[in-house]
Amino acid sequence: MSDRHEHAHQHDHAHDHGHTHGHDHPHEHPRPRHRLRHLLTPHSHETADKLDPALESSARGMRALWVSLAVLGATALVQAVVVVVSGSIALLGDTVHNAADALTAVPLGIAFVLGRRAANRRFTYGYGRAEDLAGIVIVLTIAASAAFAAWAAAERLLDPRPVHHVAAVAVAALVGFAGNEWVARYRIRVGRSIGSAALVADGLHARTDGFTSLAVLVGAGGSALGWQLADPVVGLAITAAIALTLRDAAREVFRRVMDAVDPALVDRAERALREVPGVREVGELRLRWIGHRLRAEVAVVVDGEATVREAHGIAVDAEHALLHAVPRLTAALVHADPAPAPGEADPHLALAHHTVA
Repeated sequence: MSDRHEHAHQHDHAHDHGHTHGHDHPHEHPRPRHRLRHLLTPHSHETADKLDPALESSARGMRALWVSLAVLGATALVQAVVVVVSGSIALLGDTVHNAADALTAVPLGIAFVLGRRAANRRFTYGYGRAEDLAGIVIVLTIAASAAFAAWAAAERLLDPRPVHHVAAVAVAALVGFAGNEWVARYRIRVGRSIGSAALVADGLHARTDGFTSLAVLVGAGGSALGWQLADPVVGLAITAAIALTLRDAAREVFRRVMDAVDPALVDRAERALREVPGVREVGELRLRWIGHRLRAEVAVVVDGEATVREAHGIAVDAEHALLHAVPRLTAALVHADPAPAPGEADPHLALAHHTVA
């Protein structure tokens, strides 16, 4: 690689758009357009500002978890009491599902705590991937809930029994719906805000629990009309609803584990890079989630006659543009490739034999 024409540059930091701080890069060739945009857009590179957005995201996630645990724990407790006195198999399935949903706060809480740990020489990207592992645990929990609900409903179909205290079952169903819907909205809102796929998946899980609680209400109505099979039939319907949630949550977590990102983010990053003075072309661009934060790697083509200092300045401008354009991006590695001269061989050809087919 040429010392004059190529450059790789990285800052592991986040921009805080909610506070205005001054900042100047120590380059001898500042670009007027870059300086103007830099001054007009609130941001900071100070050490505290590098840490605060990441810590605040984890703190918000933790608050969402503990509030959800309290609400769903209370909901499951109310329902459990009614299950004991009524014998409703549909309400039992709903109660177990709510309890399992509340307990998913444990792996997510552990993940958020681990995510706060600084990167080290072994975990050079930090511990953000713990959230993806927590997402897998949540998916397995949903699957276990579905299996239990199906087993309980099938057993009751084979051995029908009357449901007692139908009115209490109906009230418990309404309590379950209200608790789950509130928690679902809260988790999804916070999860999307901080970029946590695991928390969004958990919110979708809670939302389905709310609708399954309404299904329990339907079963209670059937039992009140004397149809004994209404309760286990609703239990099977709850199983189907859980299975649909399992599909959605598994897809979300699978995409995150496989480093999938919204293609719109890639388009947004490319547009921002093409507007940077000195960037002739945008080469390979990669984005990946690490927990609820994004990292980027990109190659940009610059003037082949640019000095190292000039290529460095363009790389910094490109990184800066990405940090402002892509939400939740906290680090960008920018590699500057020189535009080839006529007849010049691509210097990367020397690396071709290292490329894995």
